[in-house]
Amino acid sequence: MSEHTHVPRLLAPVTADDRSLGPDDAPVTLVEYSDYQCPDCWRAHAEVKRLLASHGDRFRFVFRQFPLISVHAQALPASKAAEAAGRQGKFWQMHDKLFDSEGAVSDADINRYAEELELDVVRFGEDMQDPAMERAIRDGRVMGARSGVNGTPTFFINGIRYEAAPVYDWFVATIDHFAEHHAHEA
Repeated sequence: MSEHTHVPRLLAPVTADDRSLGPDDAPVTLVEYSDYQCPDCWRAHAEVKRLLASHGDRFRFVFRQFPLISVHAQALPASKAAEAAGRQGKFWQMHDKLFDSEGAVSDADINRYAEELELDVVRFGEDMQDPAMERAIRDGRVMGARSGVNGTPTFFINGIRYEAAPVYDWFVATIDHFAEHHAHEA
């Protein structure tokens, strides 16, 4: 009898509701569960930005909120800020500000970022208080946990959990491998 190792798989499929960059039909989909107050996530963000700059047309990047509420007091407000900015078409701009701030995500910081992005700050404030938004973030976190996410950042590549630190060169090699394999199948 052979032993089978359980490989964590992404249980929540990528949908049109996900925050994503890159072609929908790319041979590689990289899903990240992340927390804006997590120092490891700040480093991962830099690697992903570098990867998007060099290979952004060859893979789809999906970002999912996974605020570590019990560890980071401002993780949920930061997640809500990104989603509230997204309601005004500026998710990725707020996303970058939150990560680039390396933990400066107090309520005052978040409000300043909204002003810097020229958001409708009244609407932004209302959206930040929307219970449906917080529920969606929490529901997404539960689905992440069911997929084996227990810390941040956690990556899935084509639905399979990636178990090592996010390293640019490894991501490039993986994307190139899948793109080449996909080209041979076409």
